[in-house]
Amino acid sequence: MKKYQLGEFEEIVLLTVGVLYDNAYGVAIKDEIEKRLERKVSLGALQSALRRMETKGFLESETGEMTEKRGGKPKRFFKMTSFGRRALEYNRDVRAELWKALPDLVIEAKFV
Repeated sequence: MKKYQLGEFEEIVLLTVGVLYDNAYGVAIKDEIEKRLERKVSLGALQSALRRMETKGFLESETGEMTEKRGGKPKRFFKMTSFGRRALEYNRDVRAELWKALPDLVIEAKFV
């Protein structure tokens, strides 16, 4: 079902937005992904993914208050939509079905 299609990075970002809940803004999302996955994240790639997922309806955002610490620039906070949650559930279920379909021989095999 194409309407729920998420790339790997999009899925990770969407899950991280859920994990951070009320504190999901660009740098916090980037830091959380890097900490949990031990994977470098480009802020530009993250911002592109966030905008793309907002356009698809998986996320919604709102602007926070301006702060002096940020030079008067407000943070943009992201929240997962119910559509985004359904997309994550769909991806989880598809992967679970694929794992169940793997023959035991494949799971037990040692790969070189």
